[in-house]
Amino acid sequence: MKRRGWNTLSSGQKRGIGLGGLIQAGLLLFALRDWFRRPADQIRGRKLFWLPALFVNFLGPIAYLTVGRQR
Repeated sequence: MKRRGWNTLSSGQKRGIGLGGLIQAGLLLFALRDWFRRPADQIRGRKLFWLPALFVNFLGPIAYLTVGRQR
């Protein structure tokens, strides 16, 4: 399959990529803010384990927010 350049994408596709990037960055920032403020005893597992996990695309922040935090 031939790779397509940015200039060959439609404006809708460009907007979708931009929106996905904004959502991903927002999730990361929200999860990082929570990670820094939350004490280690309120996080499942080691706190330092979650820091690199937060940077794994969409999955890291979603996993931290749903599984890593204790309520």
